[in-house]
Amino acid sequence: QVQLVESGGGLVQAGGSLRLSCVGSDRSSENNGIDSMGWFRQAPGKEQEFVGIFRRAENFGHYADSVQGRFTMSRDSSKNTLYLQMDNLQPEDTAKYICFGDQHAMRSWGRGTQVTVSS
Repeated sequence: QVQLVESGGGLVQAGGSLRLSCVGSDRSSENNGIDSMGWFRQAPGKEQEFVGIFRRAENFGHYADSVQGRFTMSRDSSKNTLYLQMDNLQPEDTAKYICFGDQHAMRSWGRGTQVTVSS
């Protein structure tokens, strides 16, 4: 019922910044919007890693320790859009970043956007 499309990935040098966007479409009949939105990332040969979550009822995000202080999420709930500002990127941040959205206890996933950080 929720479709998510990410954008903003690319290639950046270590120490650089990128801003990802995730636009959600609520296709449910209730059209009540998306409850929580957030990000995971998947690096080659590694397990999927939680990055952060932003709940609609809150004005701040919750982050994994690995990105705390470098990544910042913001959300435009009226547009079901989530942003991920990534600063001081490091090679270990290289991964496909995948957006998720929760609605009625069901989680939907985007297809992801690739972020590559060169040293």
